[in-house]
Amino acid sequence: MSLDPAETFRQEAQELLEGLEQTLLDLEHTPDDFALLDAAFRALHTIKGSGAMFGFEAVAAFTHHVETALDALRRRKGVPGPSLIAAALAAKDHIRALINEPASASEEQAAAILRLLDEPTGPASAPEAPKTTAWRIRMRFAKDVMEMGTNPLLLLDELRDLGQATVVAVIDTIPPLVELVPTECHIGWDVVLTTDKGKGAIEDVFIFVIDDMTLEIEALSAPVEAPRIGEILIDRGDVAPAAVREALAQQEPLGKLLVEAGIVSENALTSGLAEQNHLRREAQTPKPVAAAAASVRVPTERLDELMDRVGELVIAQSRLKQLALNSTDSQIKAVAEDIERLALELRDTTMGVRMVPIGTLFSRFRRLVHDLGRDLGKEVEFIALGEETELDKTVIERLNDPLVHLVRNAIDHGLEPPDVRLAAGKSAKGRITLAAEHVGSQVIISITDDGRGLNRERIRQRAEEQGLVPAGAKLSDAELFQMIFHSGFSTAAQVTNVSGRGVGMDVVKRTIEALRGSIEIGSRPGAGSEILLRLPLTLAIIEGMLVRVGAGRYVIPLTAVEECFELSTADDARSKGRSFLNIRGDLVPFLRLRDSFKCTVPQDPFQKVVIVRSGEQRVGLVVDQVIGDHQTVIKSLTKLHSGVKDFSGATILGDGEVALILNIPHLVENNQGRDDRLRMAG
Repeated sequence: MSLDPAETFRQEAQELLEGLEQTLLDLEHTPDDFALLDAAFRALHTIKGSGAMFGFEAVAAFTHHVETALDALRRRKGVPGPSLIAAALAAKDHIRALINEPASASEEQAAAILRLLDEPTGPASAPEAPKTTAWRIRMRFAKDVMEMGTNPLLLLDELRDLGQATVVAVIDTIPPLVELVPTECHIGWDVVLTTDKGKGAIEDVFIFVIDDMTLEIEALSAPVEAPRIGEILIDRGDVAPAAVREALAQQEPLGKLLVEAGIVSENALTSGLAEQNHLRREAQTPKPVAAAAASVRVPTERLDELMDRVGELVIAQSRLKQLALNSTDSQIKAVAEDIERLALELRDTTMGVRMVPIGTLFSRFRRLVHDLGRDLGKEVEFIALGEETELDKTVIERLNDPLVHLVRNAIDHGLEPPDVRLAAGKSAKGRITLAAEHVGSQVIISITDDGRGLNRERIRQRAEEQGLVPAGAKLSDAELFQMIFHSGFSTAAQVTNVSGRGVGMDVVKRTIEALRGSIEIGSRPGAGSEILLRLPLTLAIIEGMLVRVGAGRYVIPLTAVEECFELSTADDARSKGRSFLNIRGDLVPFLRLRDSFKCTVPQDPFQKVVIVRSGEQRVGLVVDQVIGDHQTVIKSLTKLHSGVKDFSGATILGDGEVALILNIPHLVENNQGRDDRLRMAG
């Protein structure tokens, strides 16, 4: 399935616009960084040219006007202030609308944006960006240079500090070993240095030895392409032009011919080749064709299909493994092991293809924080950490809305106005931090602010008013903070366009749990709040623990499992009322899955308990048997089973039977609700 040219342009423009947005936001903080200004201009220029090529004339025309405004800044006729950055961001949004939804982009909006861009900017404050020059440096020190206290190698290090240096030692004049005096310097050096410093800075390196040495410093013109070795050797005076022409006439490698003819030394050739390679690196510029060849655009649907096929392969491999275990044929066992290894490698490779750096998601929030802080009159600093952390593309796409809501809440509810922060001894500017890291087979995302923290008394009051908890009930912070996830719950004093309607946090929790993740909240009065999201790396294949309850087999996601042990006779005897296990001094409630699933098959004489965790809550699940770990390929339940909340999906086992995957957050929440009802009844 190939994309039409217009769709290809839309995708490329989307990437350019996202990069442009980040560049403009950076430029607001460092307005004198002309490299950023050049990057923004290049993005606009590319969009304009490609738009005209693919028939997006309105995009090309509007972008041309925006490009003109930025070009004035590039020519050092001003510096971009906050108002111009805001106008440029609005222009970026208008370009996106012209590409994706032309009907929504009115000419009046375009005219208003261009008027803002044409407003005068501040005076230029930055000089012309320094230009780099390649210098050829040939140095030969006096023999007694080391006796006089100078180390030539330290001088070479000083040259390297000036820029990009290629250094070649010249060893032609080293005498035979029997004649060598250890304290004398017989080595010279040829250096090619690319630097933005002038010739004087190079000479200053040798200021203490320049009178007793041979030093040649020559500026090299910037080549369109790297010069040939013959040109370099002629230019350096190492060989005559006639000798080069004669060598070329023999159609042999020039350097080899010159060395064999005794015209130049092998060391001189080595030095010349090093200079050629240095200039070749300087002359090379990124080519669009090379960039295109480095990656291939693949529709998401194809990746989904590939993941489905890999899942089916893992299931078939599991069945083959089951057959091999029951077989006495050693060849079948060997083939099964090979296929298992290949299937697992293919699974990991395919999952890796679907992985996307979470920075692609985090980068969107810089604009959100920028605009919302301005609208609410708050100064906000946004920090993103762990942007290189990779997560399944599907998970990232479904994370956008929950994270938007959490970040908006952190700015609106969490951060105080500047005057309140100053009165509390804080800086006027608040801080929002988004961080991600891999922990085992999970990714943990945290949203942290340094605001006022959650108002415990206000949350308790609202929870009691809504009948969520009995008056005066003892609740831990974790239990109290979970109240904000109930539908319709809000502590806002008034409804605004940002928050206050009690809609959102319950949706956030449902979305995270639908991704088989969990959400936790921590807060300190006056110091801020932290929300942790624990998510699986992928939604397609997970590591699971296979258990048996009665005649049925079930899968518990391994990320939720803490430990397993046998249910003692004493604990088993407590079958009425509330059931608790004493685990190293902590009382942990447990559920008998036989009762939950209405199992009629007689139970095993020795029951097992699997301790699972969801958020801050721990629950023991009583099963008949723990079978072992299992590569679980997740299959969604049908719409007919959408009301069955105890299970999040199903998988096919090696023998072809179906095993249901337990929905741990739901089971834990149900158990907590049962405990709350018993507490209220008591």
